[in-house]
Amino acid sequence: MCDTFCYLDDGGVWFAKNSDRPPDEVQLARAFPRRAAGAGALSTQYLDLGADPGAAAIAVASQPTWLWGFEHGVNEHRVAIGNEAVYTTDDRRTAPVALLGMDIVRLTLERARDAAHAVLVLTELVETHGQGGSGWHHTDEPYFSSFLIADPHRASVIETSNRTWVAREVRRGGVAISNRLTLGSDWTSASADVAPGCDWQAWRDPKAPTGIADHRLAVTRACVSHGAEVGLASIVAALRDHGPSRPGLPRDVEPDWSGVSVCMHVRGYQATTASLVSRLPADPEAPARHWVALGSPCVSVYVPVIGDGLPAALADEARWQRFARLRERVEADPTGTVELASIRAELDPVEQQWWSETDVAATAAHPRPVARILDEGLRRVDETLNRLGV
Repeated sequence: MCDTFCYLDDGGVWFAKNSDRPPDEVQLARAFPRRAAGAGALSTQYLDLGADPGAAAIAVASQPTWLWGFEHGVNEHRVAIGNEAVYTTDDRRTAPVALLGMDIVRLTLERARDAAHAVLVLTELVETHGQGGSGWHHTDEPYFSSFLIADPHRASVIETSNRTWVAREVRRGGVAISNRLTLGSDWTSASADVAPGCDWQAWRDPKAPTGIADHRLAVTRACVSHGAEVGLASIVAALRDHGPSRPGLPRDVEPDWSGVSVCMHVRGYQATTASLVSRLPADPEAPARHWVALGSPCVSVYVPVIGDGLPAALADEARWQRFARLRERVEADPTGTVELASIRAELDPVEQQWWSETDVAATAAHPRPVARILDEGLRRVDETLNRLGV
């Protein structure tokens, strides 16, 4: 389960995603340099795709350590993509091994020059190779995917069922996706096997409850509906949301699925294990900005990054594990609030200072070196984690 959303305005796009995965699955933030064509064979998680056509640089990607693909990422051309598992009338369990949704995210980011090109790349991958194989390490759980693609000028929602797909482009305002089909007859392009005017909801598995996504979609859609108020603080608040009228963590999954929140804590099954916010300006001279959280947003810090200088420290498994131990602590708290409040009281000042220093570095005529701000921020985070006993 995951949530991805974006907001387009005159200055560019805000893009955000929470990646929900098995709680003990390590997921690290990494950058990848350009890859030359012809360097060898290109192998995804389960498929060999022949000669490697090369790849664009990846500015930031979130990657479960056992997988080849990405949960979400942004490339050097300011194309951002995130994916979601969706459940359709096609039987995902009988589909042969093919591409995972995470493979498709990575392949598209490696090839796409802008969002419109990304739609063409992604849908060709889906039609040519199909989707299949388990995206889970310890269980056989295949799924099909929906995708949100964005660049500073446009976004597209693509929803799939194996090799079948529909898409809708957005030029202004906000859009959000989660673990259900969201398009109806409002799609603007589709694979050849979808009849003109067809209601895409006909592909939705009637046995799959939409409530598992609807509460989360209400939060993310509300976030991107606020126009000029959309910004880093409101987006991070949505990514840390635990549901209506809950100051702390949900204790259980309720019959209406209201315990399945944007900041995921379904104990023993799934948790948010990585999160990203990106601001991709329309001005090509203005630097891209990223805020990267390791693990659950509610017990982590969104590390501010300017441009493509993703710190190697975000690929440190030991630091990810420290935040995972904080998540385990708040999930074990019977009050659902006390541990979380004490942890945020330590982390919030560190996060706010780091954001402020980086904002100054991004706008000042003679800023302090960004690398120094990153190093000092990481040092303060580690000192705080030491005080918190993890």
